[in-house]
Amino acid sequence: MRIGIFTDTYPPFINGVSTSISMLEKALKKKGHQVFIVTVNPENMSYKYENYDHIIRIPGIPTGIYDYRLTGIYPLRAINKIKKWNLDIIHSHTEFGIGTFARIMAKQLDIPLVHTYHTMYEDYVHYITKGHFDKSSKKVVEYLTKFYCDKTASELIVPSKKTYDLFKEKYRFEKNVHIVPTGIDVERFYHERLKHDDLIAIKQELGLKPEDFVITYVGRLAKEKSVEFLLETHVEIAKKYPHCKLMIVGSGPDYEHFIQMSHDLGIEKSVIFTNAIPWEEIPNYYGISNVFVTASKTETQGLTVLEAMAASLPVVCVDDESFRDVVVDGLNGYLFKTKRQYRSSIELLITDKEKLHRMQRQARITGDEHSLKYYAEKVLDVYYSAIEAKQNEKKFIDKIKDVVKYGFDDHEE
Repeated sequence: MRIGIFTDTYPPFINGVSTSISMLEKALKKKGHQVFIVTVNPENMSYKYENYDHIIRIPGIPTGIYDYRLTGIYPLRAINKIKKWNLDIIHSHTEFGIGTFARIMAKQLDIPLVHTYHTMYEDYVHYITKGHFDKSSKKVVEYLTKFYCDKTASELIVPSKKTYDLFKEKYRFEKNVHIVPTGIDVERFYHERLKHDDLIAIKQELGLKPEDFVITYVGRLAKEKSVEFLLETHVEIAKKYPHCKLMIVGSGPDYEHFIQMSHDLGIEKSVIFTNAIPWEEIPNYYGISNVFVTASKTETQGLTVLEAMAASLPVVCVDDESFRDVVVDGLNGYLFKTKRQYRSSIELLITDKEKLHRMQRQARITGDEHSLKYYAEKVLDVYYSAIEAKQNEKKFIDKIKDVVKYGFDDHEE
C-alpha cells in the first residue's frame, strides 16, 4: 500500500505527535508498505525534498506556540510530487495548515482520508487567548474540530477512550471512531539493551548516588502538564526520604519558572532538571529511574507512560481517562486523585522493595502489549475500512449514473 502521512510536526521536532508518527512510519515500513511524508520545513521558508522525494517539507511561519509552524493550505509546488506518488490512502495528523491541505488533496485525487486526532485543543486555548474569551474560544475549537473530522475524514482514529468519549458524548460525532493507542518501539527501552557504563556516567553527571531513589517525569514543561503538583508534593517526600530525588526530564516555556519554584519550596537540592534531552538518549534516563510520575490531565494517551513501562518502571499518575486503559491500580502502578494519595503511592514503592519489583515486572508486560507490530495492524485495519467505504461509494455513484443514463432495468423488481 502507498500511504501518505500529512503532519505539521515530524522529526527533528520532539513531542508526542512526532513520536507517534515516527513509530507508525517505522511499523508500516516494516510490514512492507511505502510511506510518504508531507510536513513542515522547521529550518527556513523554503521547500525541501528528502529521501528520494519520499518526504516533502513545506515552508511555514512560526505560530508562537512552541516550535509549531503554520503552512499554506494549498502549496502548489508540492502538488505535482504528491500526484506522482499515486497514493492509496491519505492519513492526516493535524486539523489545520497541512491538515487542510490533506483534506484538499484527498478530495481532488479522490483518495480516502483517515484522520488521527492527537490533541485536546480545548486544554491549549490559553496560549492564544492569554486568559481572555476562553469559553467562546473553546466553542470555536469544538466547531472547527467537528467540521474537520466529521465533514471530511472517512474514518477517525483516536488514541484513548478519553478522546473517544469527547467525540461521541460531547461532540455527538456520527462517523466511525476507532480507538488505536499509539505503539512504541518497546525494545529500545529495555533495560538489558542499555549500556551500564552510560548509566553510571549520567548518574555521576547528575550527582546521583547509588542509593538514591529516583522519581522521574518526562515531558514538556508547561502549565497544562501540572509539573507544579509534582514539585509541591515532593516537599514532604524529600523531608522524610532525603535519598529520594525528583528528576524532571524535558524543557518548555515554563522551564525557568519550575526551577525557581523548586528554590522557593526549598527542594532545589532534591530536584534535578535535565533540560531537553535528545530523543535517542531518553531510554538512559528511564534506565536510571525507579518510578515514573505524571499529574497531567491534558494527554490524549500519554506515550511517556508506555515508554516508562517498557523500561520496567511502575507508573504513578493522576486518575485520568487517558491513563486508565494502561495503568491498573496496584498492579503496574497507582492512580491518584489527591496529594496524599500520590505521596502514599510513592512511599509504598520506596519502602516495599518486593512490591516495587513485582510492579516493575508487570509494567514491562504492559509495555510489550503496545509494540509497533500491533499498532501497525490496527491502523491498517482502519485504512482497509476507509478504502472499502470509498470503493462502495464509487459503485453506488456509478449505479446512480447508470440509472440516470439508461433508466431502470425492466427486469428488476
